Amino acid sequence: MATSFNQQFDQHGTWRRNFAHRLKWLTGWLQENELLDVAVEDRLRELESQMRTSKIMVAFVAEFSRGKSELINAIFFASYGRRIMPASAGRTTMCPTELGYDATVKPSLRLLPIETRLEPHALSYWRESPDRWTQFPIDVRNAESLAQTMQKVAEVDWVPLERARALGFWNDAAPEDNPTPDAQGRVEIPRWRHAVLNMPHPLLEQGLVILDTPGLNAIGAEPELTVSLIPQAHAVVFILGADTGVTRSDLSMWREHLISEGDGNDTRIVVLNKIDTLWDILNSPAEVERQIERQCAASAKVLDVSISQVLPVSAQKGLQAKIRRDGPLLQASRLPALESVLGEGLLGRREEVLRQAVHNGITALRNEAQRILTVRARDLSEQALELQGLRGKNVSVIRHMRTRIEGEQSEFENSNSRILALRSVQSKLLREVYAVLGSTALKADMGRLAASLKRPGIKLNLRKIYGETFDTLRGNLREVQATTAEIQAMLNATFRQLNAEHGFSLLAPAEPDLSGFVKQLSQIEESHLKYLGVGNMLKLAQPDFCDKLVRALASRLRVVNEAAMTEVERWSKGAGAQLDAQLKERRRNFGKRIEAVERIQNAAGGLEERLEEISTQEAALKQLGERLNELTTLLTSQDAAMTDGTRPALRVA
Repeated sequence: MATSFNQQFDQHGTWRRNFAHRLKWLTGWLQENELLDVAVEDRLRELESQMRTSKIMVAFVAEFSRGKSELINAIFFASYGRRIMPASAGRTTMCPTELGYDATVKPSLRLLPIETRLEPHALSYWRESPDRWTQFPIDVRNAESLAQTMQKVAEVDWVPLERARALGFWNDAAPEDNPTPDAQGRVEIPRWRHAVLNMPHPLLEQGLVILDTPGLNAIGAEPELTVSLIPQAHAVVFILGADTGVTRSDLSMWREHLISEGDGNDTRIVVLNKIDTLWDILNSPAEVERQIERQCAASAKVLDVSISQVLPVSAQKGLQAKIRRDGPLLQASRLPALESVLGEGLLGRREEVLRQAVHNGITALRNEAQRILTVRARDLSEQALELQGLRGKNVSVIRHMRTRIEGEQSEFENSNSRILALRSVQSKLLREVYAVLGSTALKADMGRLAASLKRPGIKLNLRKIYGETFDTLRGNLREVQATTAEIQAMLNATFRQLNAEHGFSLLAPAEPDLSGFVKQLSQIEESHLKYLGVGNMLKLAQPDFCDKLVRALASRLRVVNEAAMTEVERWSKGAGAQLDAQLKERRRNFGKRIEAVERIQNAAGGLEERLEEISTQEAALKQLGERLNELTTLLTSQDAAMTDGTRPALRVA
């Protein structure tokens, strides 16, 4: 039987925890041996945090009545012995629902009132405003109580037509998409705009985030869901009905909201649910199998994906089989095959990304620590040569040597003007970087976009408007890249001078490559333009909708800019930390040289004793270098996180 998603995610969580533990232990060892500068310490801290807190989001997207919530129950919550997510016939999940875990927040279901749509704030703003959410405590040990609380995500209100129109649930220009009014002319709308379940479920505790989305109309009315949350998911599970195949609304949702990001859509998994509706006692198993294969092939062709990405499943039978421990029914439901794809593909890719991040961080750390050891070894060698020259010399020569060392020390301390000038210019250029990528500049760019979108009437030049905006944003990154190139040239020149004058071994860290962030902007632009299809043209004539769209876009762009600034800051800090480390070593060297001469002056036999100490220290440095290579190699090996040696690395699908 294939390893379930739960089992694979549990293994992935163990891998991450063990890796984080070893990173923390290595950090302590480096600190004990004074081999950790500020920049590398920050990088290690980030890596440890990433391993402990990294989230994996799986978004489940479907039109109403495709069995989406039932599939979530079957994969993640069967251990409760009942449904947790509401999964009755008809419309169930009425608002986007996130399931995750934050240990700093009490277990609860938080609900954001639908009325917040009338206020000019993105969802990211409301996340930081806990007083506007309605909160319900949950008891994770009581399945019945938990399921009853989760029913709240299906709550609706009946409101007058004008209220529905203001909230974005009624469009006079597209009557076919509007809900049916009741006898009093009222319209059914969701009671809540967004739901967040904070629950100490074993998978959620390990960093899994599940995003359960409502149907097409609800997705279209909440731009942030489309341009921010769904695109950032590590995998998107798109659910169809096996009995219907790809319907018109399914295809509209797929084309307008899911085929984006320029990633070849390999993170999209298409689930052909409810295959049990094709089970027919009047047909042989072979005939049923052929029907399922035909539906899979037809769906793959319409959606233009590989047939390997279309997986037939019966979520209902899979849930029943898990609860009843019915092995044959579980296999017939084909749920294990879907779980295997999710586990091996999603978790495998995620683990590979984390491994690469750790490899890069550890390599940088090893190089920097090895550079410090090299400087120390060179200083010890110079001290030994200096002291060996004192053999047989009188007190006057020894006194003269001390005077000479003190003079060198004074000259060294007085020659720091170049270093101060370097740091001053570097700070000035970095301020320019922050001005280009900071929130003020982005707000101005988004303000110009909003003004263009809010011009009266239908906009037929949206691609041009967006193209100009993203050209500006990409231009900002290229401007920053030019600034970093200028700083890099200055670092190289200054480091060469310092190496020549003081015998340092400074090497400017590699200049940050911002092309990846430029690519991210292009991917966001592509996904956004796909969202601005003909189906949304009438909505884009509404100023309120345009405001929501721009706020959602700004929220996502801010993440890209902040990540780029973090990369530049880390690079700058790396250069400064390397210089600080060698300045510290040089000052330590002066202190050791003066101390050695004092001992020789004050004690007979002090010279040979000091030379013997230097020899011992050289041997210890060699051992430190060997231990450094041993520990860092362990962390970057394929099975670095294993503590019991029983679990192989997850393979990448």
